[in-house]
Amino acid sequence: MPGVGIQHLDLAVADVDRSLAFYNAVLGPLGLAEYARFQTYRGTEEVVYLQFGHSWIGIRPADGGAHAHYEVGIEHFAFQVDTREEVDEAHERCREAGAPIQTPPEEHYEYAGEDYYSFFAFDPDGIRIEVVCDRNHPRP
Repeated sequence: MPGVGIQHLDLAVADVDRSLAFYNAVLGPLGLAEYARFQTYRGTEEVVYLQFGHSWIGIRPADGGAHAHYEVGIEHFAFQVDTREEVDEAHERCREAGAPIQTPPEEHYEYAGEDYYSFFAFDPDGIRIEVVCDRNHPRP
């Protein structure tokens, strides 16, 4: 039986409240919402799970250090939306939140031609995110 997808992904961040504010500002209007808060398995901190569609993103405090793009770890992760307008609106909210934008909304022909439209930005810890409308990869 094939898998169903990625259920959740946890991010260790420098400031949980700052990260929650960012993700809620940029993706809240697209349905991202807090799902639950749990003590971690270590019992020393809380993880906040945000739901986006059928997936969850955990936000928890890091023990220290800093994320570096293209070093070992997550290179980026993408949030899929239904329309190009939602991509554009999320981009504008990202700009308003002061997030560094890597690329503005555009078609990425290298992936799927005119049916793949997205932008890339960096969250408060420098983790690269993408918001994408991919008509070749429709919602389940």
